[in-house]
Amino acid sequence: MANREPVVRSLLENDLYKFTMWQALLHSHPGAQAEYAFVCRNTTAFPLALLKEEVEEELERLCSLTFAQDELDYLRSLRFMKSDFVDFLSVFRFQRRFIEVRADGDRLVIKAKGPLVHVMGFEIFVLYIVNELYFRRLPSGTEVQQVARERLRGKIAYLKEHKAALTQDAEFPFIFFDFGLRRRYSGEWHEEVVRTFAEEVPEHFRGTSNVLFAKRYGLTPIGTMAHEYLQAYQAFGFRLRDFQKAALEGWVQEYRGDLGTALTDVVGMDAFLDDFDLYFAKLFDGLRHDSGDPAEWGEKALVHYKKLRIDPRTKRLVFSDGLDIPRAAGLYRHFAGRIPTSFGIGTDLSNDTPHKALNIVMKIMSCNGQPVAKLSDTPGKTLCEDETFLAYLRQVFRHPVKSA
Repeated sequence: MANREPVVRSLLENDLYKFTMWQALLHSHPGAQAEYAFVCRNTTAFPLALLKEEVEEELERLCSLTFAQDELDYLRSLRFMKSDFVDFLSVFRFQRRFIEVRADGDRLVIKAKGPLVHVMGFEIFVLYIVNELYFRRLPSGTEVQQVARERLRGKIAYLKEHKAALTQDAEFPFIFFDFGLRRRYSGEWHEEVVRTFAEEVPEHFRGTSNVLFAKRYGLTPIGTMAHEYLQAYQAFGFRLRDFQKAALEGWVQEYRGDLGTALTDVVGMDAFLDDFDLYFAKLFDGLRHDSGDPAEWGEKALVHYKKLRIDPRTKRLVFSDGLDIPRAAGLYRHFAGRIPTSFGIGTDLSNDTPHKALNIVMKIMSCNGQPVAKLSDTPGKTLCEDETFLAYLRQVFRHPVKSA
């Protein structure tokens, strides 16, 4: 460890939605237990099991860190962060006993199990620890940096060249955010990307999910909820058919109008809209897309708002699934003048190098001893270890099996 730079630099270097979900669940279900599992979805240049010892060293260091006073002060300055939650963070430490790392042949197995409000925070750290350790083992140097910087300059040139098209809706121009923390090439490169976009195209680049970078560069921290928040409600004692409504109501009660973007794809867009009635449609500012065809998804949202007699231009669609800037720009043009849009772009910003990016996740698998699941609108993104529960969930929400 002493011979290399540590990966984790601060407990504040986490995605904002981890803090917002953490606060909501600490207040509503402080005693919940959960299990999270790490999954790599693609082939790798070498077996990830080779990273086991280094990952363990990084986790030992993570568990020694605490929030600095200036970091706590920053969180307290965000109007949706409650004072008691920041007080909780002031004494919080990750517990090494709640996370296990082992090698299973070539596979790297990482599981976090324990109180939900302790283990949920491991996710993003584990993902960018594995990413950075992985890419440190691949060829680096000036050639990789040169290619990455050329691609970054190309993105900025595209934004400047297409400025007219990206301000097609004068009231709501094209805006995007950095969502690249979990799958970044390295902390140093991620910071350079964020800083460069903030300096070069501030009219389009409006924030980052990385709370440390938001603090450091005076950017807006971006994020509301992720799948794990809604999935946990599958195990909180509500009728399964009602878990989405219970989760959305819990969010409304916690944030009272702040952080009003709802995630739609835990059991598919159609099932979500069945639950997203006039009450929720008026209370939430908009919707976030994370699987399935984005244009089709957006058209369904427009039809739904119009059916409820809500002016779509008073709401917003946020897209965040596998985007690059040209694809996001195409979606902006598709919906311009009909509904405001914004775009969370991850891997293509923070890990666009000559090396193939890892497709890794760390997802909640069970809560309170019961399986939980996501039924994705994208084939291959559904994740559940219990086929019986998955089949039951499909039946309850009439969700079709989608082949890859």
